[in-house]
Amino acid sequence: MGKFIYDGAVKVDFEDRTLAHLQLVIGAKLRRGEPFHFTWKDDSSIGDGRTTVWVHPRSSLVYKYYGSRKPRLNMAWIDALAYTANSPAGLYLVPEPMDTAPTGGTDETH
Repeated sequence: MGKFIYDGAVKVDFEDRTLAHLQLVIGAKLRRGEPFHFTWKDDSSIGDGRTTVWVHPRSSLVYKYYGSRKPRLNMAWIDALAYTANSPAGLYLVPEPMDTAPTGGTDETH
């Protein structure tokens, strides 16, 4: 289980595999200087709501991974997440689609 930390105050847990995909998509948007909203569903322990943050090039972001191996990346999932990030609603998690050509690293979840 990894952790996404926004501006030192907002902290949310994601599986390492999910976090790796989010990091790639967020990094691509920020490299292009494109700010966007990022929304996720909160854990039931904090009310079962949702949280949205405004991600911009001056945001302080930390991706804390708890696994020692880099997860395998699914290009179809990266594309699906990038599609949401480029929409008016901003980035949000979508289910991982099948990918026939995984890239990079090893898969620590299978």
